Amino acid sequence: MSTTSTAGHAGGSGPDTGPDGHHTRGGRLDRIVRSPLGWMLTGLVGVGLVSGLTAMGPGPVPVLGAVAAVVVYWLVMRRVARRSTPEIARRGAGREALLGGATGLGFVLVSVLLITAFGGYSFSWAGHGFMAVVWSAVMVQIGTAVTEELLFRGLALQALEQLWGSRAAIVITGLFFGIAHLGTPGASAWSALAIALEAGVMLGAAFLWRRSIWFVAGLHFAWNTTEQLLGIPVSGHTSEGLFAVDVQGSTVLSGGGFGLEAALVPVVFGVLLAVRMCVLARRGGRLLPRRSARHTQTGRPEETAVNPSR
Repeated sequence: MSTTSTAGHAGGSGPDTGPDGHHTRGGRLDRIVRSPLGWMLTGLVGVGLVSGLTAMGPGPVPVLGAVAAVVVYWLVMRRVARRSTPEIARRGAGREALLGGATGLGFVLVSVLLITAFGGYSFSWAGHGFMAVVWSAVMVQIGTAVTEELLFRGLALQALEQLWGSRAAIVITGLFFGIAHLGTPGASAWSALAIALEAGVMLGAAFLWRRSIWFVAGLHFAWNTTEQLLGIPVSGHTSEGLFAVDVQGSTVLSGGGFGLEAALVPVVFGVLLAVRMCVLARRGGRLLPRRSARHTQTGRPEETAVNPSR
């Protein structure tokens, strides 16, 4: 899969010249903005601003924000990074989202069932209005899943991947994903590390495997929505769910007040899934080694580095 454009590297043109040999506007500044770190930061600001303005809005506002975030992402990638965007292609988007959603649902349900079997959770019907609770959860979690995946996997992971390769990118973005959750209620060093491993690294591996934002957004959405509907705090945030959960025993087993993400079971499960996804990504030729990543900085295309076929 190509993640850079070679249009600006016609033969004979210098670092500050275009295909016709004349000086391009902006010169050095233009090159900085169009570098991986440049378009990453531009995208982070744009998508982050949309997310900040819409994430907690009423009704369908978070979903509209997600749509706007996708548009901002497309503009940054096409106009600033000058690269194609197969990761948000409409063709196959529904299939990828459903596959990701099934993966996320299975991940959460298996983790919850194991914790419940060991006495960590017990559930009772909360008595809230069914449709109102489901509608609110779906709207909020669509916005959260799409914008966070555009930020961390679409922008950060792909930019760092071009600089240092896929393996370094997945580690760095995983760590930052954990650190980003330190500001949530009840967070600790352990919860940040747990999220970095079970979510940051696993979602990064999922993206490298499928090379689809829709797959990781579907996984992320199903994970958060299932937790919320079960009444389990989502990374420290407690919202109305269909059930009320009674947390018992060790916090290592249940995650305590922070929720499922701080429990040991999903950490182990998430790491195992991440390893499997990385193996599948490597077999499919979708991992970008550091040597090939360096070639992208000299204007050489990396079509041979990533194979988008599934």
